Amino acid sequence: MNKIATLAATAAVAAGGIWYLSGPGDNPAMTPFTPAQAQEGEATAEASDVEIQEMTLGNEDAAVQVIEYASFTCPHCRDFHDNVFPQLKADYIDTGEIEFVYRDVYFDRYGLWASMVARCGGSEDRFFGIADLIYERQREWTQGEPAEIASNLKTIGKTAGLDEEQLDACLSDGAKAEALYANFQQNAEADDITSTPSFVIDGEKYSNMSYSEFQRILDEKLGGEG
Repeated sequence: MNKIATLAATAAVAAGGIWYLSGPGDNPAMTPFTPAQAQEGEATAEASDVEIQEMTLGNEDAAVQVIEYASFTCPHCRDFHDNVFPQLKADYIDTGEIEFVYRDVYFDRYGLWASMVARCGGSEDRFFGIADLIYERQREWTQGEPAEIASNLKTIGKTAGLDEEQLDACLSDGAKAEALYANFQQNAEADDITSTPSFVIDGEKYSNMSYSEFQRILDEKLGGEG
């Protein structure tokens, strides 16, 4: 089994045990979902019918594209978003010099849950705003039993302006979960992603790096005008 297959298999085992906190009471109130299976019911779409939106910032016509592969449960990804991304955004994304693309990697079911909450807002702006909160509070929301983690993520969603009904609908969307996982597998295999954070800059893969290293690479690709 190659590295990407091992990564995908690890995520599949975790994702196969997705549990979603659906309500209070003596009942555990946990509804199981296996991404490899479509949920029952006429109202549930097949995963193949679900379109996964690419989450991007910056200038779509920019000469340089930066793709980040990251997991919401990855401490190094949190550090990147805390310490490097704000500078990258100010100097290269907001100025229109690059297009930035964020792609999820699912090492575990909690990362998938977090992605579903971040995408619950609908728009790209809402996604990145919720993603900032998820990374900022990573040390807190990842603690506890699965039910507690689901509840913690819903709290973050509410902080971002989502309501209980929206969050319940997003987290219980089995077809969306399956489609997200399939999209992750396809992208990660295509770009040979084996760790996070990883970056693909104009088709060339890079591992985690400091902002100064990012600057050097981007300025070279931009012709020294970064």
